[in-house]
Amino acid sequence: MERAPESLVLSEGFKNPLGFYDAAPTFSWKLPQTNTLKSQSAYQIVMASSPELLPEEADIWDSEKQATDQSTWVNYGGGKLSSRQKVYWQVRYWSQEGKESQWSEINNFELGLLSNKDWQARWVGLPTAKDSIKGVGNFLMHRPQYLRNQFDLPSNVRSARLYITAKGIFDVHLNGEDVSDDVMPPGWTPYNKRIETLTYDVTDQLSSGKNTLAVELASGWHSGRISRGTAIYDNFASPKLLCQLEITLEDGSQKVILSDQNWKGSTAGPIRLAGIYDGEVYDANYEIPNWMANDFDDASWARVEVEELDDEVLLEPKRHTAVKQKLEVPVAEIVAENDTAAIFDFGQNMVGVPLIDVPMRKGDTLRIRFSEMLAPDGSFYTDNYRSALSTDLYIAAEDKNVQWSPKFTFHGYRYIELTGFDPSRKPRKNWLTGLVQYSDIEQQGTFTSSNEKLNQLQSNIIWGLRSNFFDIPTDCPQRDERLGWTGDAQVIAPTSIFNFDMHAFWAAWLQSLRETQSEHENGLIPFIIPDVLQNNNASSGWGDAGVIIPWDIYMRTGDKAILAENYDMMKKWIAYHESVSENYISTMFSFADWLQPFPANENKKGDTPARLINTAYFAHAAHLTSRIAGILEKTEDQQKYEDLYKTVSNAFEQEFFEEDGSIKEGQGTQTGYLLAIEFDLLSEEKKPKAITHLLAKIHEADDHLRTGFLGTPLLFKVLDELGEIDLMYRILFQESYPSWFYSINQGATTMWERWNSYSKTEGYNSESMNSLNHYAYGAIGEWMYERIAGIQLAAPGYKSIRIAPMPHEKLSAAAATLDTPYGKVASSWEHKGSAFHLEITVPPNTSAMVILPANTGKPLTVDGRALEENPEVKLVNTEKQAFTLRVPAGTYRFQSSLN
Repeated sequence: MERAPESLVLSEGFKNPLGFYDAAPTFSWKLPQTNTLKSQSAYQIVMASSPELLPEEADIWDSEKQATDQSTWVNYGGGKLSSRQKVYWQVRYWSQEGKESQWSEINNFELGLLSNKDWQARWVGLPTAKDSIKGVGNFLMHRPQYLRNQFDLPSNVRSARLYITAKGIFDVHLNGEDVSDDVMPPGWTPYNKRIETLTYDVTDQLSSGKNTLAVELASGWHSGRISRGTAIYDNFASPKLLCQLEITLEDGSQKVILSDQNWKGSTAGPIRLAGIYDGEVYDANYEIPNWMANDFDDASWARVEVEELDDEVLLEPKRHTAVKQKLEVPVAEIVAENDTAAIFDFGQNMVGVPLIDVPMRKGDTLRIRFSEMLAPDGSFYTDNYRSALSTDLYIAAEDKNVQWSPKFTFHGYRYIELTGFDPSRKPRKNWLTGLVQYSDIEQQGTFTSSNEKLNQLQSNIIWGLRSNFFDIPTDCPQRDERLGWTGDAQVIAPTSIFNFDMHAFWAAWLQSLRETQSEHENGLIPFIIPDVLQNNNASSGWGDAGVIIPWDIYMRTGDKAILAENYDMMKKWIAYHESVSENYISTMFSFADWLQPFPANENKKGDTPARLINTAYFAHAAHLTSRIAGILEKTEDQQKYEDLYKTVSNAFEQEFFEEDGSIKEGQGTQTGYLLAIEFDLLSEEKKPKAITHLLAKIHEADDHLRTGFLGTPLLFKVLDELGEIDLMYRILFQESYPSWFYSINQGATTMWERWNSYSKTEGYNSESMNSLNHYAYGAIGEWMYERIAGIQLAAPGYKSIRIAPMPHEKLSAAAATLDTPYGKVASSWEHKGSAFHLEITVPPNTSAMVILPANTGKPLTVDGRALEENPEVKLVNTEKQAFTLRVPAGTYRFQSSLN
């Protein structure tokens, strides 16, 4: 009997979820990686209402034996599931030889409250807007609220679920204990359309007798100035809480505790103010001893205001993981100090909050300021934070070492400046610890090489992703922005999926895109999601995220559901493209090739004509949607959008390109040629001519890039397709501006917004829009995995894999791993003398084509033996400089000669 299947997950990768959102899930599993198991020939899934019924008495669904190798995205085929329902499931498979496996471990999922009708609770809170506290820019601020409700239980508890959310952000406690370690839940959605809810198992925190539910509630995204006062968020309405505690007692009876008029609250707690941009103010003199406890006297507290649910605003379970504290970073060095101030260097730009352990005197205020990089003279620099104060304050109530970290804010920083500590004490590194916070995504890819700067680039990409996946994809984590810019997201999506398990994260954010688009009858997708600007405008390359990101997710996961779920959005977006076009030339607004280096007229949008970019993306969106329609078996649409793609492509070529393949308008740009070539917008006659002009443009720039946000992720794709691998390596390994290594030479530990955001000699770029933690240019990470290490997909979801590493004289080794829906793929190569060593792992239920660099006139060995002695490895083709081989699942060690 074969070993049991492993890594059972639901839908976008959920394992045993509580409060799950999907009542019609898909099922995926992985086959164990063994020497003999190559593929699956059949499977069976069983589902039941209790684990005791499995596998023989499945009372919810039995798929029966299905003769297929499908082990991912298997659709649920049973009856309708309902809110709160808990389901247990198992799977088994049959191998390529028909051998049956053991049943998997029993997994489960429990649905959350799927509809507004499931809620008996009402919104509650204090009218903090009436306080009229004004902050930066005269924006309304809200005192954080301390809310509590005490209740009695007649007997011990068998099970209990807390369903909770907020218009704002919260931290919830039961009987003085934290309910979860989520950071700033419920997260950020278009609050006028949907608010996410969370479910917690609180069975072990309740007991017979008195119990107290206590919640701290703050503004967050909903009621803070990040929302910019737009009507979409009720003009900074006071934060509100919604919670429903459903309890089953040991005697079988049920009790429900609701947020209602019985709750009481106070704003006289120690967190005096808290904002995402400006930081948190904590005054220990306002601490309320035992306020979470059962014996606390809240007679002086105010009754809450109560607000009914709005049926137009959907309450739905959160469909991706909440933000968590993921890492701790110690101080690397104290770089400056005197009797009143000290500057601490963590050695790494990051996002989160500090944990302080600082000696203080009664009545003094500890001021904690944040910076990404110091000025060249060593002074503390915060100009690029713009209006974001990004300052935490702690007021001490007694002489002691204070241990504290902020709760309702986050910061982007590498350096922290402390003032206000006990002046008699010498600063020590252990006064501070950096708590790194980001959405609870796990790293699923690794990349390393023999080149230290290339490894630093990979580290910078990873930290840029960690820093900007704070519940939504953000453009920066430190200044007065931190918004979900769609263009930034679409260029980094492929690289993000190589490095982290991003499926659920992107799927959740795409839902916000769809909801926001629904407000625009013309199909417009705004620049920013959630749309706090409300300017009724869109940009090519930005709104196209609604087509490109679902396609990227599908290609890397094989999940057709992501295409079906977003298909109508794609069609509406293309209709918007068409509505702002004249003779198929798009006149849409565009941010163009944002922050292209050396622009001719100092324009942030670069030199590539906006109309060219608009029309290129119009064609590309139509082309992708045609392909997606084909996958979804929408034949008429497939032809319709294929015809539209061809029509727009013809118009593009006629409008923007001369007969000699050059761009008509201006001097032509790298990005202009890259768009035309990568999106396949030129005729067979003109394309080779355009390629010649592209290469000339690159050589004119001394083999440096001249690309901004949109051009950069196309550069390596096009050069790779053209076989210009040496040229791409030259561009990648450039040390001078503009290049990836330039920022590393200036001390970068994350990706930058600009190619020249900072220099060691001149300091910060003089532009105020200048983030040192901005992931867009990290898009090169895709090429590092696919071509340096050599792991590429050959079929959606890595059902078929292409392993084709490209060595280079500046590298002696490189390696990558990637967790795919079928298991781990690995590729590791080393070049010693004339010998080229390649070790790969291909997961079960897949196969791989291996293109091995070689002097094919010399022998090739597999696992130390001649090729002919390994019957599983099939020689497909022999060229002068490469062997092409086909291999089934397994681990293989190849050795060839390059000379």
